[in-house]
Amino acid sequence: MNFDVVGPALVLGLACIGSSIGCGIAGMASHAVMARIDEGHGKMIGMSAMPSSQSIYGFILMLLMHGAIKDGSLAPMGGVGIGLSVGLALLISSIYQGKCCATGIQASAKQPAIYGKCFAAVGIVESFSLFAFVFALLLL
Repeated sequence: MNFDVVGPALVLGLACIGSSIGCGIAGMASHAVMARIDEGHGKMIGMSAMPSSQSIYGFILMLLMHGAIKDGSLAPMGGVGIGLSVGLALLISSIYQGKCCATGIQASAKQPAIYGKCFAAVGIVESFSLFAFVFALLLL
């Protein structure tokens, strides 16, 4: 059995699953809020898209891992380990970022002045996916 594409597929697949769940959670909150407020819908939509960034990290890692495996600088089973561990980190980070976005959307609907402050928690959750991304790059 050839494991050359398993690691790259895992990191991309798990990241995209997490991003879709996170964006879904935040999107549902934005729909509920947009039904109650008359303006500022673009901000709600923008915040609900934040968890999509983890799928970009997964895509970049997929490309780099596939290249490293083809070049022989990364063993296929090493790619599976990196793909699974980093993919899970991206998946979980995306889901929790979606939850942070959902509460930020709800809070800023009640008090629009706190919209920008809500990005602090969203950014903190994002930083963990960035850590996993950078650590994976260091392992390649």
